[in-house]
Amino acid sequence: MKQVEIYSSPLCGFCHAAKRLLDSKSVDYVEYNVLTDPKLKPEMIDRANGARTVPQIFVDNTLVGGCDDLFALERAGKLDPLLGL
Repeated sequence: MKQVEIYSSPLCGFCHAAKRLLDSKSVDYVEYNVLTDPKLKPEMIDRANGARTVPQIFVDNTLVGGCDDLFALERAGKLDPLLGL
């Protein structure tokens, strides 16, 4: 399985939805909480090509994008192959 990282905030409904989708697929991920660790926000913005909203999701260091992008991949049948499932 590939490495999945998600920058998130506990106050973000889109973050919870993205994590629920990953959890439903039994995908392990590393979560970076930008609310409790503010120094992660500039790192996220840099890695996400300037995107400032959470979640920002990466698979093997490649930017997937946010929650809408993750669900779009799922609807298109492209998420499982991307995750190596």
